[in-house]
Amino acid sequence: MTAIIGVPHMNAGDGETSYANNSLLQRVVISKARPIMEETIENMFSTTIFPGCFNVVDLGCSSGPNTLLVISEILDIIHEMCQQVNRKTPEFQMFLNDLPGNDFNTIFKSLPAFYKQRKLKGSSSKSCFISGVPGSFYGRLFPSRSIHFMHSSYSLHWLSEVPENLELNNKRNIYMAKSSPSCVYNAYLEQFQRDFSLFLSLRSEELVCGGRIMLTFIGRSITDPSSKDCCYLWELLTKSLLELVDEGLVEEAEVDSFNLPYYTPYEDEVRQIVLKQGSFHLDKLEIFGVNWDPSDYVSSKRCVFNEYSSGKNVANCIRAVAEPMLANHFGDSIIDPLFAKYATHVAEHLAVEKTKHINIVISMTKK
Repeated sequence: MTAIIGVPHMNAGDGETSYANNSLLQRVVISKARPIMEETIENMFSTTIFPGCFNVVDLGCSSGPNTLLVISEILDIIHEMCQQVNRKTPEFQMFLNDLPGNDFNTIFKSLPAFYKQRKLKGSSSKSCFISGVPGSFYGRLFPSRSIHFMHSSYSLHWLSEVPENLELNNKRNIYMAKSSPSCVYNAYLEQFQRDFSLFLSLRSEELVCGGRIMLTFIGRSITDPSSKDCCYLWELLTKSLLELVDEGLVEEAEVDSFNLPYYTPYEDEVRQIVLKQGSFHLDKLEIFGVNWDPSDYVSSKRCVFNEYSSGKNVANCIRAVAEPMLANHFGDSIIDPLFAKYATHVAEHLAVEKTKHINIVISMTKK
């Protein structure tokens, strides 16, 4: 599989399997991470002078109902904070970043409604200026020392490219799996180390001294890189693909040559990269879980309430993210049968064991 350079495009549009209709997981994660965002911004303004214009970046913003959610929360936090200390709210320059193929036009068309909503909340639309910035966050995006606060949610587990030599060493898998040899785990870790180090270096050039950055991404809770935390969701997709191989709809060589540009780090791996790269103080690192099916609010810890509904929800969520990559490699014709099988396998798993995505949130200060 060729390099994708940055976060893959989500399924566009507003159909059943689009990102717009399958973004609840990210919304739940953003909500759970909000207390850390509040603390980060409050600490920033307790130690620095309020700028006349506060420059904010959301990296990997995508296009959907969550795109303007983070910006709205940042505005709410700072507006409330300024009221508490009787200070004038600064102007805001908000930059929305994603790959050039992102549907920025849909975002821009939603801005009048966003500004109207802000006005109803008592905020002036004249003090908030929103721009799109197309480009990979594995390259420079902004002038030196120009940004005060950076945010990214559910983007940095996507690598800049697939690690090398996986086609030979990771046959009949599309990601790290129990059956993968150790060289596959090492290749993924080394790629993440290179990518995350580069990302931190680039962002350190763009942030002002004392600027803050908050990142949320999928990780794992234990050191084992083949743990169910991070791999089993993709092993079930591999299982579905191999069933299509048995049915003659997919060539086995096509499965062998496809690997995901994705990595779910352990918290110590993240700490070590931040420390070694050296541009940031790591202020906070927290971990929390969210159900594979975020709409499953049943208190049972053992299994979901309706495995078939949850199986479909999870399958649609993964499809919204992975379909463009899969269709590009295997063709459009296999997508519907693939995810029908996948929904069944996920349902069978969730009927026995409720599983969670492990999320890592870090807040850092530019040295």
